[in-house]
Amino acid sequence: MADTDWRNQTSITEFILLGFGNIPELQVLLFPFFLAMYILTMAGNILIMVLVVADQHLHTPMYFFLGNLSCLETCYTSTILPRLLASLLTRDRTISVTTCIAQFYFFASLAATECFLLSAMSYDRYLAVCKPLHYAALMNGRICLQLAAGSWLSGSLATLIISSLMSQLTFCGPNEMDHFFCDFTPIIKLACSDTSLIVVLDFLLASVCTLFPFLLTVSSYVYIIVTILRIPSTGDRQKAFSTCSSHLTVVTMFYGTIIIVYMLPKSSTLRDLNKVFSVFYSVLNPLLNPLIYSLRNKEVKEALRKAVNKCVAFSRTQQSRANSFTLKKTGLI
Repeated sequence: MADTDWRNQTSITEFILLGFGNIPELQVLLFPFFLAMYILTMAGNILIMVLVVADQHLHTPMYFFLGNLSCLETCYTSTILPRLLASLLTRDRTISVTTCIAQFYFFASLAATECFLLSAMSYDRYLAVCKPLHYAALMNGRICLQLAAGSWLSGSLATLIISSLMSQLTFCGPNEMDHFFCDFTPIIKLACSDTSLIVVLDFLLASVCTLFPFLLTVSSYVYIIVTILRIPSTGDRQKAFSTCSSHLTVVTMFYGTIIIVYMLPKSSTLRDLNKVFSVFYSVLNPLLNPLIYSLRNKEVKEALRKAVNKCVAFSRTQQSRANSFTLKKTGLI
């Protein structure tokens, strides 16, 4: 009888995202903070994508993957921050069950895609440093497209299975979710129906989508570091490491924050700390990625300098033409 009690209850259609609490002073500070983060993240990643497409010198496998990463980060941030900003502005914390599951699908699929994409980028750096004579043959345009497409497709399909099963769950209350976006564990906690199958399947798919890419990434950098340390020349050693340092920093930040969030004990005392680290990997990482690549990468800085010079030259040309037209119209020349 207890197993069927949930069937006799009314299914809820909305969740309430508790977010960061009910402190008015905190809400006033959070809105401009997250708005600034969103604007800067979008601007930085879109700038990287434009530079990679526009500059011929950046038409290489490394920057092809970087462009994909920036595209992913713009989508990743847009699944969470617009809804959070609207909630902070209107004080409306309700979200429909369907919308919540959809948000989880896009967030989780993009996170899984980033794991695969980072492993592809580490493999690219491994070939560049450890197999330089065979790099052009092993990392050609076709291989790059296959690795990128495989990353996007794998992340989408793996999460689609979980989201489809999640949409069949019954929710009968309570409907308050102690988080600022719809993640797997908070949703499952609110389900009234049996979730054992979906929990096991999520563990298996999460292991495939995170553990294997993580191990591949770590293995690649172990070989890279060993190879770099064997280079006799200090200058060549520093140059080789500089080509990998930006990506290694991004990988460390991404996996470091995710491990902290999902490995922390789910106790009430650590719940707020869990939210803070969730902000790191869902909001701050997408913002820092373009900054790391633009500030630590000479090619990106050079492409940015050229783009700025072209914009300045174009602006001066247009202004000169406008002045000439005005003078001719007034009969001064």
